[in-house]
Amino acid sequence: MIAALRVAIVVAAFLILTLALLPVQLIALGIGHSVMRQLPRWWHRVMCRVIGLNVRVSGSLSQNRPLLLVANHISWKDILVLGAVADVVFIAKSEVRGWPVLGWLARLQRSVFVEREVRRKTGAQISEVSARLVSGEVVVLFAEGTTSDGNRVMPFNSSLFGAASAALPFAPDGKVHIQPVSIAYTGLHGMPMGRYHRPVAGWPGDVALGPHMLRVIRDGALDVDVVFSDAVPFDASTNRKNTARLVEARVREGLNAALRGKLNR
Repeated sequence: MIAALRVAIVVAAFLILTLALLPVQLIALGIGHSVMRQLPRWWHRVMCRVIGLNVRVSGSLSQNRPLLLVANHISWKDILVLGAVADVVFIAKSEVRGWPVLGWLARLQRSVFVEREVRRKTGAQISEVSARLVSGEVVVLFAEGTTSDGNRVMPFNSSLFGAASAALPFAPDGKVHIQPVSIAYTGLHGMPMGRYHRPVAGWPGDVALGPHMLRVIRDGALDVDVVFSDAVPFDASTNRKNTARLVEARVREGLNAALRGKLNR
């Protein structure tokens, strides 16, 4: 009974909030007003609270621009979490565009959809991401290319850093800043989440989205740590593969510190 009530409350809050903000976002998108970047953050903040995601932040968003955030990826909830702490746009795989509800929301948030397997489209997709960076938007890249179980960081794909390279000629000082961000699900109902229970928060690709969302909504009360590490400067002399490995190592360090409860707040 309580679980069903929670689901009903979350669904009602989602509908009321989304329908109330939708006309404003559509108008802002139509005229290019800056509120189109800020409104999604308000929406994500409220939905995190309604669902029961307790987001805690260590470190801070870099003030340097252009700025590319590179994070590990555990679940669809990562979008809500990062969207709640900063005005960002996401790089998403093309199939997300067709997902029920989430795909529609991603389009409203102006996500950049990429087809990683279609090489002939790579140039245009990289150009779109680099244009967003140069315009001052903060772009989020999930460099693992898939989701993990929340206990580890999987190898980063260095080719996904191509947008940073493409933005360099247009960056004011010939430099793009890449900031590592670690996302860690660390608690459930106020209790530390052990290694074997952490996959409850994760969303592996072989699990249907609908049932997983319902389970998260029913359970609620998840503690999530977001760790911002120092940004890494990236210019024409920087080796892309070395940068990918460095950023990957810093994301892993942040994840491990959060999982072990060793963050400085």
